[in-house]
Amino acid sequence: MTYSLTLRRPDDWHLHLRDGAMLRAVLPETARHFGRAIIMPNLVPPVVRGSDAAAYRDRILAALPDGMSFEPLMTLYLTEDTDPDDMAAAHASGLIKAVKLYPAGATTNSASGVRNIDSVRPVLERMAEIGLPLCVHGEVTTADVDIFDREAVFIDTVLDPMRKSVPGLRVVMEHITTRQGAEYARSGGADLGATITTHHLVINRNHILVGGIKPHYYCLPVAKREEHRLALRAAATSGEACFFLGTDSAPHTDPNKEMACGCAGCFTATNTMSVLAQVFEQEDALNRLEAFCSLNGPAFYGLPANTDTITLTRGEPVHYPAKIDTDDGPVTVFDPQMDLLWRVD
Repeated sequence: MTYSLTLRRPDDWHLHLRDGAMLRAVLPETARHFGRAIIMPNLVPPVVRGSDAAAYRDRILAALPDGMSFEPLMTLYLTEDTDPDDMAAAHASGLIKAVKLYPAGATTNSASGVRNIDSVRPVLERMAEIGLPLCVHGEVTTADVDIFDREAVFIDTVLDPMRKSVPGLRVVMEHITTRQGAEYARSGGADLGATITTHHLVINRNHILVGGIKPHYYCLPVAKREEHRLALRAAATSGEACFFLGTDSAPHTDPNKEMACGCAGCFTATNTMSVLAQVFEQEDALNRLEAFCSLNGPAFYGLPANTDTITLTRGEPVHYPAKIDTDDGPVTVFDPQMDLLWRVD
């Protein structure tokens, strides 16, 4: 059987491009299929001021191969020293589309993140005033909370109180991994959205741990039980406006993934659209793939949907490279452990 599906060109609402040689190698993997992406600011040092974001945007555009079209949507890294006026000016100029909250120590390059949410309340209030979204890595990092419970505890103890204390703040719950995350996103009204990654629709924690540790499935937030994976698949394929694609595609070289204390992240930019088409077909929801990938995200961010299109054709299995070569070393492409029958034309 061969048939095709044409969609508005998709966007990625959570993407890591890194910098330097890694940026130059992985950017084409996203720009091949995606029109825009929210660019994560957790470089070393992080992107904390408007001038940092402008310089990073210029480096991204300089790395874009000739003949490819792609728009990086820049963000600032929220710290307890963030200048509300600098942030507001960067937003007013059109440079930044969001601010990113990392709880300190939650994930890669998050040491500069927020330790006390009350310390950034003036910034959050200014964001609510100007309509600038807050992208949230939704995990607590205290040692007494089990790593598999971090997201649910964050919702109850940080996110919900924060949203109640700063009415009108637009929030994106990034890379949700739990049933509780999906349920809370549904309950939040027009000011709350949630991104879901490609890999969390495919793997649960067994994929990381059964039969030996699989470092290329290790990510943060870590994959949870099967019940949570199924809840995420139901959310992503529902067509509900609060759910949209954010791959959290996160390249690390193989030595950095496979070392004794390996880095967290799955690199999915290369094959995401084929994987998603396969997942949505399995859930009998191909008619809702465009909403998840191409429509819901722009609507939340107040941007028009892309006018150009991509076409996916179903046929013989598609074979993607196992690794992407970079001047820093090889990066392993996410392996969904299933045949991918949808090719992006």
